[in-house]
Amino acid sequence: MISIALVEDDRELAEWIRDYLKAKQYAVQVYHDGLTAYQALSANTPDLIILDGMLPSMDGLEVCKLLRLKSDVPIIMLTARDEEIDEILGLEMGADDYLTKPVRGRLLETRIKSLLRRTTSTTSTVELDTISLGNLVICKPTRQVTLNGASLKLSSNEFDVLWLLAKQAGQVVSRESLSQQLRGFEYDGFDRTIDLRISRLRKKLLDDAGEPYKIKTIWGKGYLLCAEVWQ
Repeated sequence: MISIALVEDDRELAEWIRDYLKAKQYAVQVYHDGLTAYQALSANTPDLIILDGMLPSMDGLEVCKLLRLKSDVPIIMLTARDEEIDEILGLEMGADDYLTKPVRGRLLETRIKSLLRRTTSTTSTVELDTISLGNLVICKPTRQVTLNGASLKLSSNEFDVLWLLAKQAGQVVSRESLSQQLRGFEYDGFDRTIDLRISRLRKKLLDDAGEPYKIKTIWGKGYLLCAEVWQ
């Protein structure tokens, strides 16, 4: 399911957009002020952001500018004012598209689909080879992992698990998905191979054995590599 972050201080409008997009099978997380949204989205980037231009605590244009320094995530700016200068400012801050209020659901969905197609087409041919999460750096070509600048000795199997989790940092990865990608067959509900790899990996990442916070077990769903703890 495609994840969308909606940053809008008009709660009634935010609820309407959220409900509309959820009905279209998007996963929507809503934020009502700029600073909270910036902090959350810096740690966990969604597939697309819908960002109001006027927000409390941090202006939407500033949020857009700062997020663009960290990520190429598609951003659609919203504004209540139909003025060319607002559109220019939004685009200069790094927004990919622009819509004025009142928002029309069908048009918003069309813009979302268009942006996601563009993003997919420009990134599908580029193979991600290094993932950096704060002080955790994972390099696929050399299969090297460093934590706090120190190299970790991981087995091939442990590296493969970490790489798959890191590619979806901040999101739950199911045991079924891990089993299919790592072993080539469906998880049967009894095989503990994936669980053992995760256990060994946690030790090497200095995770808390009693209450893991770096690689969390989401009961009944799978595992989640936290994106915000590697500082």
